[in-house]
Amino acid sequence: MRLRYLNLVAVPALAIPFISAAQESQPTVKHTTAPTTSPASGKEMFMSYCASCHGKDAKGDGPAASALKQAPADLTMLAKQNGGKYPSDKVTSILRGQSRLVAHGDQDMPVWGPVFWRMSQGHEEQVQMRVANLNRYLESIQQK
Repeated sequence: MRLRYLNLVAVPALAIPFISAAQESQPTVKHTTAPTTSPASGKEMFMSYCASCHGKDAKGDGPAASALKQAPADLTMLAKQNGGKYPSDKVTSILRGQSRLVAHGDQDMPVWGPVFWRMSQGHEEQVQMRVANLNRYLESIQQK
């Protein structure tokens, strides 16, 4: 009887570290407030807002990518996927939240327009500057 009791206590106690380790290996996305960056630097904004999912090289392999339901896009391929022309208007529309993407359906990717609006305290010209400079940076890293 004592051995049976010991098994009832010991086996679950030994399993807890393995269960905890398995749960910890499941990546999760931590939602935090976006840090304020310079609206003049598209690269700085990309590194602060996009690289965690899209990767520092924008290829869709950021540290948070595995936690998402859908893999982030390789942003260096936008022009290639659009007949060799960078789709500036489409990217602007996506950043501002005016276009829906499958990846945005579950809000895995934030819609940056409202975030930029709050950061700029409602100054539309600053929102436009942020979107334009982020867009220009993305255009500058397109694969040929």
